[in-house]
Amino acid sequence: MGSCIISADTNFDRGSAISGTSVEAPIWGKADTLRTIAAGAIISLLLATAYFLSGKEGAGANAALSLLIGSALGIAFERGRFCFFCIFRDAIEDRDTTPFLSIISAIAVGAIGYAIVFGQFLPDTSSGSLPPGAHIGPVSLALVVAGLAFGVGMALSGACISGHLYRIGQGSLRAYPALLGSLIGFGLGFKSWNLLYSKSISDASTTWLPHKLGYSGALVLTLLVLSVIAIIAIKWGKNSTPIANPVPEKITAATLRQSLFINRWRPLTTGAIFGVIGTFAYLRIEPLGVTRQISTTSRTYFEGKSWIPQNLDGLDLMAGCVAIVSDAIVNNGWLILGIVLASFAAALTGNRFKFQQITLRNGLTALLGGVLLGWSSMIALGCTVGVLLSGTQSFALSGWVFFATVFIGSWLGIKLKLHKL
Repeated sequence: MGSCIISADTNFDRGSAISGTSVEAPIWGKADTLRTIAAGAIISLLLATAYFLSGKEGAGANAALSLLIGSALGIAFERGRFCFFCIFRDAIEDRDTTPFLSIISAIAVGAIGYAIVFGQFLPDTSSGSLPPGAHIGPVSLALVVAGLAFGVGMALSGACISGHLYRIGQGSLRAYPALLGSLIGFGLGFKSWNLLYSKSISDASTTWLPHKLGYSGALVLTLLVLSVIAIIAIKWGKNSTPIANPVPEKITAATLRQSLFINRWRPLTTGAIFGVIGTFAYLRIEPLGVTRQISTTSRTYFEGKSWIPQNLDGLDLMAGCVAIVSDAIVNNGWLILGIVLASFAAALTGNRFKFQQITLRNGLTALLGGVLLGWSSMIALGCTVGVLLSGTQSFALSGWVFFATVFIGSWLGIKLKLHKL
């Protein structure tokens, strides 16, 4: 059975504490000191590495910034338990929709930020041009199938790709076969790309809402849709946990540590952090995504073995987490490194690092689920971070289609109890 959350105290992770009540911070012990020192050393190493990279010629500055952005994401992922499958599962299976609000918050804050940035890059939306680098993809039947497959893959493997990355830092052993499976899945995606491109993707429209509504109209529509989804989610969430964490009787160093390092961060706060980070990442480097390095590694390896076509029709002209052939670490690779190490540091500090039991059965389901995650990420040009989050924030219709189909795929997987295999 795939567990979404690894924690020494599931009450904090599941948000079961009662809002408005007092909470007593645990006594600080020697083990806490050692874990905090170790976490501090990891963060210091990340900062030192970023400093070293910033002094390199060429793309060193972007690599350094990517590492820092990834580190911020890793902390936010781990502290907010921001895994799309875990969030969907809580809403569908447990009818706890409080975590779901973090996705709503992330899209809302990011959409506001993107609208401001777009206004600087492309003030005239009537020109027909698209903002540079934004994850705005074609809406096709292939995208629908990819979204459904991604949702089922999450159910089988127990997490989305970003979820597996941050859960490595929590001690997840199933994450490794899942990520290996995603490498294989990307290869299968490259193998099937030309056929799907000619049959479905090449003629599909790339719809960017500001072309039809302007920035103000697109932003208002996005916020309106998010509000409707939030209302539906709140009404559905009959077993929802409170949004707020327990309130300490007085503010002390111990209670601050409890709030920052132990208690699960509030969903609206977590989502807002992702929205701000996403806007900053797009402004300085590229939209958020966690699959470019994985897909690049897969494409480079399989093309070197002549197992996939050398010419992938139209792929290199599309926006998204598009792979290139390279043996070097791309900016996204440094971002992934930051996610894994920073999430490990955050888990250490809160005493949440614990190796998850892996068996032959759940290892195989993780591998198979990972294959679906990789294939669908290749066909959709990204995953739940690159297409769903960055896509909806950039007012791309493709982001919303992926959001809906991934949710439906997750629902199907949960109803079939694939996450319990």
